[in-house]
Amino acid sequence: MPQTSPAAGSAFDDRVSAAMTDLSPAERRVARLFLERKGAILLESAAEIGARTGTSDATVVRAAQSLGFESLGALREAALADLAGRPTPGGRLRRTLAEAGEGAGGDSGQALTHVLAMHEASLELLRAPDFAAPFATAVETLLAARQRRIFGIGPSAALADYAALQFNRIGLPSAGLSATGIGLADGLLDLRAEDVVLMIAYAPVYREITVTLDHAERLGCPVLLISDSLGPSIGQRVAAVLPVPRGKAGRLSLHGATLVLLEALVVALAARHRAAAFASLDKLVALRGALDKSWLKRGRLPRRGKAPKRKPR
Repeated sequence: MPQTSPAAGSAFDDRVSAAMTDLSPAERRVARLFLERKGAILLESAAEIGARTGTSDATVVRAAQSLGFESLGALREAALADLAGRPTPGGRLRRTLAEAGEGAGGDSGQALTHVLAMHEASLELLRAPDFAAPFATAVETLLAARQRRIFGIGPSAALADYAALQFNRIGLPSAGLSATGIGLADGLLDLRAEDVVLMIAYAPVYREITVTLDHAERLGCPVLLISDSLGPSIGQRVAAVLPVPRGKAGRLSLHGATLVLLEALVVALAARHRAAAFASLDKLVALRGALDKSWLKRGRLPRRGKAPKRKPR
């Protein structure tokens, strides 16, 4: 009995692949992007997809229609539904390993090269000129808030807590929103209109996302969204969408680009909040010193003209 390929495609992939031979060469380039980078379908305009594939926005629209979709919007909906199908973690890993060439006893260097290539592709989207505007909006909104609440569930919870810790260190009061179920209610209880929610979330729109958005809207509290898939669904409900891909669709989710974005926000906020940031870090050092006197000696240089003491052997 034949085994199913570990890299077998989804219904969307199969539909696009089946129609590939009937496309023109230019449309075929666009269709290959539809297969390989579903995030680009959701996050980029027809003109941007055309520029990425060396074609035009008209060719992108024609390619969608040639694949049997009424419009590019209809193709986007199908791609989002495909992404929201949530392949199992095992299925994602199998596809990733198949593409990395990692079988039993395989060369581990191939895995490193493959993951680095995926991160490089993700970081290219952060370098795009049109990413600067939502990034600037996010910095201004985070800076103006009374308190920053960082939403993240599952693997994103660690990123949310890390961002909150770093924001706190530069003097910007922050807290994570990473509880699920009724536990989330406690985190939302003291949310105010003058606060901001930085939401790290991905399709589908689960109940914690809906409740957080609804509560923020009632309060008039702005929400910033970091996502590679939810922009088309909830983008109209947030102040800005920061579209950060997590590797290739249907493969193992990689959060490196999201971490880079969060650390870029920390640096940008510290630059705008310089005096308070340094004062907060000085307070952190003083508190560490009160807990452990050896912390106060870290980073001190020996006095000029005197050689540092050597420990006896």
